[in-house]
Amino acid sequence: MRLSFSSASSDPDGSLLSPWALRLRQRFNLPLLVRWNGGKSLRLGEFEQPRVTVDVRDAAGAAALLSPSLDNLGQAYVEGHIDVTGTVQDVMDVAHRLAEAGSQMDTSGRWVRRIVHQLADASSHSKKVDRESIHYHYDVSNAFYAEWLDPAMVYSCAYFEHGDETLAEAQTRKIDHILTKLRIEPGQRLLDVGCGWGALVLRAAERFGARCVGITLSQNQADLANERVRAAGLQDRIEIRLQDYRDVKETFDRISSVGMFEHVGLKNLAGYFRILHDLLVPGGWALNHGITSSDPQNGETRHGGGRFIDRYVFPNGELPHIGTVLTTMQEGGLEAIDAENLRRHYARTLRCWSDAFEAKAAHLKTLVDNKTWRIWRMYLVGSQWAFENDDIALFQVLCHRAGQDATGLPWSRRWMYVGEPGRTNN
Repeated sequence: MRLSFSSASSDPDGSLLSPWALRLRQRFNLPLLVRWNGGKSLRLGEFEQPRVTVDVRDAAGAAALLSPSLDNLGQAYVEGHIDVTGTVQDVMDVAHRLAEAGSQMDTSGRWVRRIVHQLADASSHSKKVDRESIHYHYDVSNAFYAEWLDPAMVYSCAYFEHGDETLAEAQTRKIDHILTKLRIEPGQRLLDVGCGWGALVLRAAERFGARCVGITLSQNQADLANERVRAAGLQDRIEIRLQDYRDVKETFDRISSVGMFEHVGLKNLAGYFRILHDLLVPGGWALNHGITSSDPQNGETRHGGGRFIDRYVFPNGELPHIGTVLTTMQEGGLEAIDAENLRRHYARTLRCWSDAFEAKAAHLKTLVDNKTWRIWRMYLVGSQWAFENDDIALFQVLCHRAGQDATGLPWSRRWMYVGEPGRTNN
């Protein structure tokens, strides 16, 4: 969008933003105060005290407000064109209300963006590109992640059986829930695709007696995971590799893939599941735990939130609808046995992460630059909002090779809960 001024000094009193503020105030009652470069304040609602204050620093910041998608607002904040005051929860609530107002005034680009998204080139997920994308996201620093994750550094949706567990308890329950669904037995070979900092393979080896291979494309994750394996004395049962899933050649009794397939790409999903199929021994089981889109057409999240994440957080990430997951899984030669939606669980997980991030804000700013800090601050709370409001979901899908005899598969789902530590058969 072009504005009729080129610098902050061109509009010292904010008069060019006044008509915009008036239009919004007539249609929406937002607890938002906008201040223009130290000039006059613009109120966008009736309130005694604003919940959020936006300080516009330059013309780019004003442009973001005049076209307030989540992508535009997020980019303006990350790049320092605007500053915000208020709790991060209030900031995200007001941002979504602004973006909703903006979408009601201009929906012309929505279908164009969907078409572009659907025509994404599968070659954008080459091994080199995927390795670079993983490095960008996961190799910020282990110390940075350790400040707001649980002590085991589990960076995926937790499982809150009752809703009152601590984050650490819920993450352990999630790992046990996955391993129990897989019916992992002592001595079986388990492949963990996208093993993170090693929490799942450590638990699988120590608690369930499995022999594990964990693979990741992040050097930082591999280094720390190996340290943890050595510290636990489990080198004889766990191998951590810096390896692409497409380069694994041996077969396994069980496969877990947690928070990884979001990086595969929509056009590559059937091939991804075919690789899991080929890596399974006959009679083996796999579980895919990943984020899904709530758009049946696999479109991006509302109001440009997906574009912000692609630009700053997960380059080349693509989210399929659960229907697409099940279809491509079958195309890849796998039969879905069970699917469980953990959307509420991920919303709570992200609230825990965001609260920890806010509580550690001062220290986190010493670990990363201001831009990185702002990206992650908005990413965590924005993702929380998306899960809470059904823009995205999280599904665990248990599967095995299609067409094989299901002998040995229990008749009910009770086994998924009976075998977990701390659970009873009731």
